This record gives sequence, structure tokens and C-alpha cells, in this order.
Amino acid sequence: MAYQEILELRTAGRGTRDIGADVARVVAASGVGCGLAHVFVQHTSCSLTITENADADVRRDLETVMARLAPDGDPAYRHDMEGPDDMSAHVRSVLTDTGLAVPVGAGRLLLGTWQGIFLWEHRAAPQRRRVVVTVIG
Repeated sequence: MAYQEILELRTAGRGTRDIGADVARVVAASGVGCGLAHVFVQHTSCSLTITENADADVRRDLETVMARLAPDGDPAYRHDMEGPDDMSAHVRSVLTDTGLAVPVGAGRLLLGTWQGIFLWEHRAAPQRRRVVVTVIG
């Protein structure tokens, strides 16, 4: 059995947005008791991550690390069609991931105690994003 929904999400700009409850809702609607939830973002300038959900400082620190690895406006970048955060957003997306797989058991996501699912926006301005959640069981 397979079940799929597309989440239409808005971000506040650069940073993380917890989408765990949205994904959990899709899993519950799927009726799958045991299987896999695949989460995929349909964009090249944001990503998905599973990380600490209890202390927001972890996500702020991850943003600090990314700013060092892929700074906005680096003069070495050629691609800057949409501004100084354009190429850095693409680099950050490649360094993280656009898809995640999470096990499903007893009809729910089997995340660890301190794990959450986050949409990580890499553009500075607010964006509209589409996230495909496919549940297979």
C-alpha cells in the first residue's frame, strides 16, 4: 500500500521550520501501521534534516556552521541570478539533503527521543515550498 500527500508550506526565510507534526499527520492519514515515510522537498535552495528538537540553539549553531561553509555573496560564485544568497542556498542544499526516510511503526513515525523533522530554508527571504510525503507499508 502507498499513500501520498503534498504539503504546501511557507517559510519565514532562512532557518528551520519543524514539519514533524505535518508529516505525522500524513502518516496517520495513510493507515499504514508498519512501513516507511519518505519526505522529499521539491526545491534546490532548501533542504530537509532530522536533528535536535528540544534545544533550538542546536539549529541556530547549525546555521552558523553553514554560514561559514557557504557564505552569501562569495565573489567566487558565478551563479547569483536571484541575489547574494542564491548560490549559497544551492550549496547548503547539496551539503544537507532534499529527501529523508523515516521508519513507521504502530502507525506513527519512529523518531528518536530528541529527533525532529525540519524544513531548512536556505534563502534569506520567505519562500513557498512543496514537500512530498509518501508512506509505504
